[in-house]
Amino acid sequence: MEENDIIYLTLDDDTELECSVLGIFEVEDVEYIALLPMGDDEVLLYRYVELEDNEFDLLPIENEEEFGTVSEAFEALFIDDEDFVEYENYDELDDEE
Repeated sequence: MEENDIIYLTLDDDTELECSVLGIFEVEDVEYIALLPMGDDEVLLYRYVELEDNEFDLLPIENEEEFGTVSEAFEALFIDDEDFVEYENYDELDDEE
């Protein structure tokens, strides 16, 4: 999956939400994906799990502490930098500071 790819999320009410992929990044050996719904400015963050045959699964981040850490990583990797990074390891970025 690459930056600017489009994916469709199926919501609980079976409607589909078209989202642009901002990037995939790693925090503490877990991969996450940042999505931007079309026509919206609120970024969605999910756990990203690669499966076989180019398939993947998105899992909600249910733990508040984990969500806080992932949000900070997203901001450091994507918002603080003018150019979006397709894939980055937040742990390495954190070690450089």
